[in-house]
Amino acid sequence: QVQLVESGGGLVQAGGSLRLSCAASGRTFSSYAMGWFRQAPGKEREFVAAISWSGGNTYYADSVKGRFTISRDNAKNTVYLQMNSLKPEDTAVYYCAAGPAGLPHPDEYDYWGQGTQVTVSS
Repeated sequence: QVQLVESGGGLVQAGGSLRLSCAASGRTFSSYAMGWFRQAPGKEREFVAAISWSGGNTYYADSVKGRFTISRDNAKNTVYLQMNSLKPEDTAVYYCAAGPAGLPHPDEYDYWGQGTQVTVSS
């Protein structure tokens, strides 16, 4: 069992930066791949980024490639999403998730956090 709690969301102007954190409980955190997803009002949940259990492999949606960076610290049971050059279209609730493979499909993840709101003003 893994419990996930996101933090770090907020209101930022376009072009600004935020760093999201996702703290995990449970002793098996390091065995899971981790992903970040987001959901804007009226839209489906979409993949943002994922990282393998070791941190050696990362994957990004085309819409955030070059602007967002996912990382993890297994000693701290935490995964991060550094978001730079934010755009108004990045506005959404951001969720972290844990799963076996780090694929870009929500159905591949077993555990989810409650989400943190990110709002980017123009």
